[in-house]
Amino acid sequence: MIKSLSVSGTESKWIKVGTLLNGIDRPVKDAHIVFDSISIKYSGQKSPPKSLVPDGQSTPDLDLPEYTLLPGLIEAHAHLFLEGAELDFQKRKDFLQQSSDELLEKAKERLQKLVSLGIIAYRDAGDKNGVGLALSKIYQNGKRSIMPYVDSPGAAIHHLGRYGSFMAEPIENHDSLKDVVRERVKKGADRIKLIPTGIINFKSACVTKEPQMTVDEVSKLVEVSKELGRQTFAHASGDDGIDLVIEGNADSVEHGFFIRDDQLSRMRDKQIAWVPTFTPVQKQVDHAAEMGWDDTIKCNLQKILDGHAKSLCKAFEMGVLVIGGSDAGSVGVAHGIGFYDELELMEKAGVDPVSVINSATGVSSKRLDFKEKFGIIEKGYKSRFILTKNSPVETVKNLRKEKFVCFDGQVFQSDEKFDSSGL
Repeated sequence: MIKSLSVSGTESKWIKVGTLLNGIDRPVKDAHIVFDSISIKYSGQKSPPKSLVPDGQSTPDLDLPEYTLLPGLIEAHAHLFLEGAELDFQKRKDFLQQSSDELLEKAKERLQKLVSLGIIAYRDAGDKNGVGLALSKIYQNGKRSIMPYVDSPGAAIHHLGRYGSFMAEPIENHDSLKDVVRERVKKGADRIKLIPTGIINFKSACVTKEPQMTVDEVSKLVEVSKELGRQTFAHASGDDGIDLVIEGNADSVEHGFFIRDDQLSRMRDKQIAWVPTFTPVQKQVDHAAEMGWDDTIKCNLQKILDGHAKSLCKAFEMGVLVIGGSDAGSVGVAHGIGFYDELELMEKAGVDPVSVINSATGVSSKRLDFKEKFGIIEKGYKSRFILTKNSPVETVKNLRKEKFVCFDGQVFQSDEKFDSSGL
């Protein structure tokens, strides 16, 4: 039945669903949607205008009272050049010894699987091998098979000898901060990724190293990026590092572990988004034995997650723009499946399912200002959405269950038996 929603050319379909999540607001009942292979033509609780349906048609092509329709999901933080599911550190190291072309081919195979999971767009979070940039160009030139939208910063920006060398190129390779950003843009960067801090020391359960950038450096990089029409996003954990990212006016804080309430308040006022990325730390807890962590370290990691959960709830209460992203590609964080994990962890933290879904659809779409319109069920947005009998309004866990994904006129089906190899 749902397979009949495939469309081509100028053909359009009119459907009615029991529940609509548009990606921005609360759910509405008994909604009508008209779409073709390019975009949504109408969305509302009243029947569509006669001009949008064939002469004489008075009822929907399909009436689906048991189904929920929601936008396709946007993964806002993923490293597409990495295979995330692998836990063996030597195998991960060996994987990165492949050529850039080999890494790209693996990433292309990965992306083709992910549309059927309902993930329609990726904000790549950086790599120095050019994989993300190549994927972005493949998508934009239109000569491709079905794949999610991708944009990428190319290589992230860090300081020589500091954290990030596996995905970044150092400031020291250039004469000035302005030249650093100009070089990224010249190579095709859709946005600019900054690495102002290190990472969590899991043994100490805190960020033990000083930030690797100053406020002035972040401010200058952000300023030049804006002049060149690029948003910035900044890897930052530890309160000192988060402070300098906020002061430097980056567009988003990525990770943000140990964030303070006053920092959340300033982020809200400055419209700086937060991408919390619970999943990599959760995987360290889930696979503590494989990671070599004893019970003390495992307990410390859980405390970090508990504090992060409290901060997330506080952020929603305060009106901070929270965007869903899993840091897929990190140890144990498989692409696609890891994003489901992330959304479930946000719900487990105490955020209601609809707000979680909005963070991964409409909020992301509007704040990250992609080159195309998707992630919202509204006239003019891409026809990329999910249909499911398993209501995600009840719990986002239902997104794993059987569903249909309508993507540019084609219909895909997936369920919990999804083949996750290579992700």
